[in-house]
Amino acid sequence: MADIRFDGKVAIVTGAGGGLGKQHALELARRGAKVVVNDLGGSLDGSGGNSANAEAVVAEIIAAGGEAIANGASVANDAGVAGMIQQTMDKWGRIDIIIANAGILRDKSFGKMEMADFDLVLDVHLMGTVKPVKAAWDIMKAQNYGRIVVTTSSSGLYGNFGQANYGAAKLGIIGFMNTLKIEGQKNNIHVNAIAPVAATRMTESLMPPEVLEKLRPEFVTPGVVYLCSEEAPTGSILTAGAGAFSMAYIYETEGVYLGDKGLSVEEVRDNWAKIADPAGQKAYFAAGEQTGKFLRKLAGG
Repeated sequence: MADIRFDGKVAIVTGAGGGLGKQHALELARRGAKVVVNDLGGSLDGSGGNSANAEAVVAEIIAAGGEAIANGASVANDAGVAGMIQQTMDKWGRIDIIIANAGILRDKSFGKMEMADFDLVLDVHLMGTVKPVKAAWDIMKAQNYGRIVVTTSSSGLYGNFGQANYGAAKLGIIGFMNTLKIEGQKNNIHVNAIAPVAATRMTESLMPPEVLEKLRPEFVTPGVVYLCSEEAPTGSILTAGAGAFSMAYIYETEGVYLGDKGLSVEEVRDNWAKIADPAGQKAYFAAGEQTGKFLRKLAGG
């Protein structure tokens, strides 16, 4: 089969000044894409900022024969996002790919977490995904083409101590994707998620160096770049780390019909094993499929 190429395509990668975003930007450029390297250049907790990291990645891409421009906007800032989209359109006249990768951490146990920690993490991760995608959505619709990759996390999918804010944002991103995958279908806009396990500045203090070496960001990038391709699926949650790839799904059990006559709390308790039985469970593509199941059970009951 032919190599996957992105000649003529324009990609925006947020948080691309280092770590995962940098590797995604470099690989897209190596395969022919024109890349906007967005990075606020702030610290891990979201404070400060400069464009040095983004400029360095751009220089690396250009030195390798690619095309790239730097952008230092915060993805949580409306005016900054609008400026990034305008800068891209002024330069290349289209936007084909968005990889929403930018993020920060404000980890604390929930009892010790300030609301400011919660608000900022949601602003950067969740709204920092929503805002660039919203700003480019009509452009992609007019093109009848778009590929969007959002970044979720095992902390959102499964939970992690000290990350109530981060986990809420990361699972919120999946809810966002699940609607866009439906709304984008008629205009060939595919939306997918990556849940990476990688050695970045967010994880460097959590694992020993020999483990971090096996979790280099470039081991995640092939999956992300595939999700940017014309062949990409839509609505997938791809998990990746150390060169391993798998899929995450939200399943719903078949459950049991208890009827509406004599229905009680005790009946729910007494049928809990049947309600939770995984036999016949399904991963739905859209909310209406769940409604259809309950209507089917009602008719059958």
